[in-house]
Amino acid sequence: MIQAKKILIQSCAALTLTALCQFASALSPTPPSGTSPSKRTIEYDWMPVAAWDKMHAEDKVIAEYEDVNVLFLGDSITAGWDWQIWEKNFKPLKAANFGIGGDHTANVLWRLQHGAIGNMQPKVIVLLIGVNNFGHLHETPEQVAAGVTNVVAQLQLAWPSSKILLNGVFPFDEQATSVSRQQVKKVNQIIAQLDNRKTIFYKDYGPLLLQKNGNISPAIMKDFLHPTSKGYQIWADAMLPDIQQLLK
Repeated sequence: MIQAKKILIQSCAALTLTALCQFASALSPTPPSGTSPSKRTIEYDWMPVAAWDKMHAEDKVIAEYEDVNVLFLGDSITAGWDWQIWEKNFKPLKAANFGIGGDHTANVLWRLQHGAIGNMQPKVIVLLIGVNNFGHLHETPEQVAAGVTNVVAQLQLAWPSSKILLNGVFPFDEQATSVSRQQVKKVNQIIAQLDNRKTIFYKDYGPLLLQKNGNISPAIMKDFLHPTSKGYQIWADAMLPDIQQLLK
């Protein structure tokens, strides 16, 4: 009888522990993923959620009512174009800038699915996204590439006739030997395979921003992530002819 009670107590304890684990699992939030659309919810010092909401709302108005031939889509690197370079090179092309600082692929997916498509019929879409998947989502290169792939698929679904100029993720960190450099190379090796020479055109402009030894100069990327005016000029000079070619 004593042995039977002991077995019963052990069984109940095991069942209770299992139930508690299942309950805790149900309460734990699912880790964020760059492949699942998600709205910005984190309050950053440099951009509160209210500011993100405002930028998205402004993009929705453009998407609904303006005539856009070239759509730029991405994060702070896209959002931060030097005004004079933008006005000279891209404004004459009827370009719109849908870059929002801090965005990763899941945020871009959410924006596209919540009004950023609108009535636009862009001829060319310039996409640069993925670097924030590393820092904000702590993803592997394969996971980052999966997020970029989902964004490209969403763009194709929305605009099957548009041409997508898929930018390779820019290198970041000062030293060429940085682990991040190898991670970026891996991502770009994967997403380069999306190029079909019909509607998706992959180009990696990142190496143009590097010194001969592979390091990044603060004159080109002030924080070894975001281009300076000089860096943006290098990018514009290389990319503009490609955009013009795709517009033909």
